[in-house]
Amino acid sequence: MFKLWPWLEANRKRLIYIGVAAVAAFFIWLYVSTQHQQRETAAGEAYTKLQLNSPATVTAQQLAASYAKIASDYAGTVAAQRAQLQAGTVLYADGRYADAQAAFQKFLAAGNGSPLAPAAQLGVAASLEAQNKLDDALTAYHALATSYPDATETISAKFAQGRVLELQGKLADAVTRYQDVARSQLAGSLAQEAAQRVAVIQAKLAAAKPAAKS
Repeated sequence: MFKLWPWLEANRKRLIYIGVAAVAAFFIWLYVSTQHQQRETAAGEAYTKLQLNSPATVTAQQLAASYAKIASDYAGTVAAQRAQLQAGTVLYADGRYADAQAAFQKFLAAGNGSPLAPAAQLGVAASLEAQNKLDDALTAYHALATSYPDATETISAKFAQGRVLELQGKLADAVTRYQDVARSQLAGSLAQEAAQRVAVIQAKLAAAKPAAKS
């Protein structure tokens, strides 16, 4: 202590400034953290209220606009992310595929690293497929499977790729995608459906071979 005391005396002012700055930084952090928590709570309440108390007469466009408003008013919160995703889902269910695509793309454009991003990417791809933009849909499904290989949505994306490829007459490529789904332990009933599609397509390909030879 006797050796330390002269150093403390010599640096007393600097130590006081450092102490004051540390205390100020703590209270600033506490304020920001409290404000963020309150904002998250308010956003969650607004989202839940809209889900539970939407009028029966509200149109899909009005409901989607309400979700989009929550996403805008509480940007940066988890509830805002869910609201933006829900806006796209409502529009898609109403057959407004171009608007749904725009809503899902707005979610992705935020670039917030949300765990809901795979669902938004799947929404973009499905919206493109529903608009019969099959090549663009394939690209979007592939982007999902590549960017989020471990996401549960990737299984649906691979199955959808098989469906689109089948529609385009690219049967061999469709079989490959369906087989990926059929082998997945996480695919559930979708694995059985994929296996059935593989059997149907392989039967078509086998029946086409004799005709090609003749």
